[in-house]
Amino acid sequence: MQPGDIIEILPVCLLDKNRALVSELRFLAKKLGLDFGWHYLLDLTWIISQLDKVENLSIMDVGAGVGMMQWYLAEHGAQVISVDRASRSDIPIRFRKRYCIKAKSKDQLLNSPLDTVIHNLQRLPGLFGKIKYLWRELLGVITFPEAPGQVVTYDREALRLDEIPSNSLDAVVAVSALEHNPPDKLQSVVIELMRTLKPGGKLLATLGAAPDQDWFHEPSKGWNYTEETLKRIFQLAPDTPSNYSQYDELFIQLKNCRELRYNLAKFYFASGDTGMPWGKWDPQYQIVGVCKVKRD
Repeated sequence: MQPGDIIEILPVCLLDKNRALVSELRFLAKKLGLDFGWHYLLDLTWIISQLDKVENLSIMDVGAGVGMMQWYLAEHGAQVISVDRASRSDIPIRFRKRYCIKAKSKDQLLNSPLDTVIHNLQRLPGLFGKIKYLWRELLGVITFPEAPGQVVTYDREALRLDEIPSNSLDAVVAVSALEHNPPDKLQSVVIELMRTLKPGGKLLATLGAAPDQDWFHEPSKGWNYTEETLKRIFQLAPDTPSNYSQYDELFIQLKNCRELRYNLAKFYFASGDTGMPWGKWDPQYQIVGVCKVKRD
């Protein structure tokens, strides 16, 4: 066993144990106009609690999109590399007002503010959606103070991060992102992420958990992994601490969690093609956190 390495199915008691952090995440999400996936409060809380501190650290957020983790890290003074396969050239103006956002590559520069507004308005259906977007942008520009950290967008597949030097980052985080890689490629992705870490740096990832065999969850387009598979993919020792033996007990607690059940984001109620079709609370899997520390 390597000290610091761990596999942990995320218990819902994390929310109560880290109530101040949960409240901060909810407040920031409301200010930014972001919604949480049904389990993302657990993911974010676990990863942040494993980081201890982030000020002045270099941290890569993998599969970041425009999600919460990168903004929380920047709020607390981290220098964030925000990696995603999709373009972020049209990041809303309210984010750019609050955060120092740059593009890592010259071919991925941010669009002008006017082009961004026009592009995002064109994507939104209906007059109400367009008005809501413009109102959020206006409030953000008027009310947001600047955050101390920086976010550098890097639109690349996680399998090849050619412009990220080896041994250069203090931490790598991935919020329910790695499971969207095919199982036969995921170990190569992990190796690439570990390459970028300084010795002593942490890779912190949340993924779907499976008790007996790996399986694919079609609505979320993500794989759920057994303890054995995670140890193989992340190259963890057989005696790495794990709570997979409590899988059934923890799953019951998750299904009975009122805080998550009664705070589903509105988008779940608008479609049957989500992790909670038509807003019906029915978790099909649990979330597991993996921490791997770089030794050399």
